[in-house]
Amino acid sequence: MAESWRRSAAAGVDADANEPTILMPTSDLRQYRQAHRLAAIYPLLEEVLGAAAIESNALLALADEAGQLLWVSGSHATLRRAESTGFIEGSIWDERAVGTNAPGMALALDQPLMVTGAEHYRTVVQQWNCVASPIHDPASGSVLGVLDVTGGDQVAGAQTMAMVRAAALLAEAELAKDAHQEASSGGFTLEVLGRREGILRKGAKSIVLSPRHTEMFVVLADAPMGLSGEELAVLIYPHEVTASTVRAEMNRLRHVVGDELLGSRPYALREQVTLDAAVVSQTADIGEIASALQKYRGPVLPHSEAPGVMRYRSQVEADVRRGVLASERADLMAVWTRTSWGGDDYEVWAAQQRIMPASSPLQPLVRSQLARLDREAMPK
Repeated sequence: MAESWRRSAAAGVDADANEPTILMPTSDLRQYRQAHRLAAIYPLLEEVLGAAAIESNALLALADEAGQLLWVSGSHATLRRAESTGFIEGSIWDERAVGTNAPGMALALDQPLMVTGAEHYRTVVQQWNCVASPIHDPASGSVLGVLDVTGGDQVAGAQTMAMVRAAALLAEAELAKDAHQEASSGGFTLEVLGRREGILRKGAKSIVLSPRHTEMFVVLADAPMGLSGEELAVLIYPHEVTASTVRAEMNRLRHVVGDELLGSRPYALREQVTLDAAVVSQTADIGEIASALQKYRGPVLPHSEAPGVMRYRSQVEADVRRGVLASERADLMAVWTRTSWGGDDYEVWAAQQRIMPASSPLQPLVRSQLARLDREAMPK
């Protein structure tokens, strides 16, 4: 700890400052974090630790390898408290920027650790306790980022340290599994679940595609024999467009991803592009519903109104939902119904009520949700 304070002083950190150090505007941060490899495992970390953090009036944070906070989640009141210390998404918590703190030290020393109260270099942060653990690239061993839980007295303990370390190891295992699947696919992967803009990846490289270009990739990936310009126009645009509009947009897309990936006459993908949504559907089809739910980060391009995307979105959601209902497992149904896309699914709520024991503490919640949906379905 003394060495960390010396590094902080040598870096010129102002112990009395409380303004956040931010290097990019919100719009750039959103795009940057979507393209970051940690984006693939953040939903898993929130699933594992998010509820526990909220119950403890703590925050769950995930930062990149430079200490920039990409995601910070918690209750509204705790988030507001953290704002006064500059602990917000986009801020930098490297030791050299804000002095001694758990995420910064974990990155500097490449090990999990805890920083409590007055051990923090900045005075304004001394009301908090934090536990952090680095997350490594399974292939290279390099640090990808750091997982952190920050809160009050409840956080300062061996149990929190064990939970954070276990979650970081789980994240590394998930990254290793994803890397293996990507390598075995021998081609590109495209992430479209729960996103407005797709992320096209191959190896360590990634490209953030525009919403329109993402729609084109989804439609083409779902049509291995290719599409004519007229067919592509019908599947992409909710309104009638000219052939020149499609041609111009495809030329712009080809400029982004290269000629070797996109063919014309007909328009088609020349290399294999595996959609994360397709992996989810395949996982559900073979009966691995728990794994499919974990991978299902949201509907396919939920903001898209492209007819072809809307059809594919409904197909993937139906695959997962059908598996959830067929599983006869109340825990999987509970995962589905607590999402924004499954929260109003009456059939799954009803199935969950039927399967759960009458003594289950979740029965009152299920009954209240069914009553809510009944009220909303009644004519005004």
